[in-house]
Amino acid sequence: MDPIRNPYAPGAGQRPPELAGRDAELQTFTIVLERISRGRPERSVVLTGLRGVGKTVLLNALRSAAVRAHWGTGKLEARPDQRLRRPLSAALHTAVRELGHPQTDDVDHVLGVVKSFAQRDAPAGAKLRERWNPGIDAPAVSGRADSGDIEIDLVELLSDVGGLAADVGKGVAIFIDEMQDLHPEDVSALCAACHEISQAALPVVVVGAGLPHLPAVLSASKSYSERLFRYARIDRLPRDAAERALQMPAKEEDADFTEDALEAMYSATGGYPYFIQAYGKAVWDLAPRTPITGEDVGVAAPEAESELAVGFFGSRYERATPGEREYLRAMADVAADIAAKGEEELDEIESVPTSDVAKLLGRKPQSLSPARDALLKKGLIYSGERGRIAFTVPHFGRYLRQQG
Repeated sequence: MDPIRNPYAPGAGQRPPELAGRDAELQTFTIVLERISRGRPERSVVLTGLRGVGKTVLLNALRSAAVRAHWGTGKLEARPDQRLRRPLSAALHTAVRELGHPQTDDVDHVLGVVKSFAQRDAPAGAKLRERWNPGIDAPAVSGRADSGDIEIDLVELLSDVGGLAADVGKGVAIFIDEMQDLHPEDVSALCAACHEISQAALPVVVVGAGLPHLPAVLSASKSYSERLFRYARIDRLPRDAAERALQMPAKEEDADFTEDALEAMYSATGGYPYFIQAYGKAVWDLAPRTPITGEDVGVAAPEAESELAVGFFGSRYERATPGEREYLRAMADVAADIAAKGEEELDEIESVPTSDVAKLLGRKPQSLSPARDALLKKGLIYSGERGRIAFTVPHFGRYLRQQG
């Protein structure tokens, strides 16, 4: 098959040629935008799921929907080593400019508030040249969103931005990827701000995406966060959607898959969108002709697995220290042992008791806390319930067991 015409796109956050299985989320968000635009009460949105299920792709698709609705939009990616002020200011700067508000003085005032909010991030006594400038020409507005209390400042900031959007009958949507990596104080402030703007019926919505434990992070910050956000779990694709993700791009290039090929592809990928793209690319490049057969999938499987081992699994494994890798391998072995014994059902994400990991390593659970906590912070594992731990990456346990 001609590799130049290969339609599949296994990239981080790269939109696949066919965004299959996400119609419900897109339709729901369209309704959210329209309701907020009409002054109706609505909640902000949080997407959760494992790595490789397409959260970032969906987040970008939702942003595109907001742009089509003529909203102002901005996006940021949370990082454990960065506080919220600077990236949020940059995102809001973009959003305010997209609104196209006709009153220059009003726009400059709000941009001045955004600037004061950003510059409050500088340490006390910092010289002018040490203060971060978000590229805003308007002068900073003193006494607004610059108290130093992130919760107070964020409420004031989003209130002013929301008021500007309401003036022109539009809204502002802020998209936050890797939301679980926000600093605890910033999470609390964001929840409080979302609560405040919702009560004030201001046209501002926050759309976050993160790992499965993100709801627990939000709940630990503010108890009312369970009612503050509309949660959507983004999971692997069902069989029909997975087949559509493969077939539609192929048909655009006058190619197709046989039934046994589709069955083999679903068995190999488990319906995970990133794996579908990785396998699709490898199979296309190695298949001699259309239609692609089950035999072609078998031939291409080692190539796809090799690519995943380096770019998807290996890059994450390399981030772990030797002690952390030992913990990861023990998790994989415990999961395999549970499956072999059949005494309890191993769930889809291969979550295992932390006590069993410690027992396998011959260590006390407390002595393994540093490794476990480090892996949690690196986003390689997560705790969905007390006393259990799971990989954030699907099929990671299988990868580790294959490494020996």
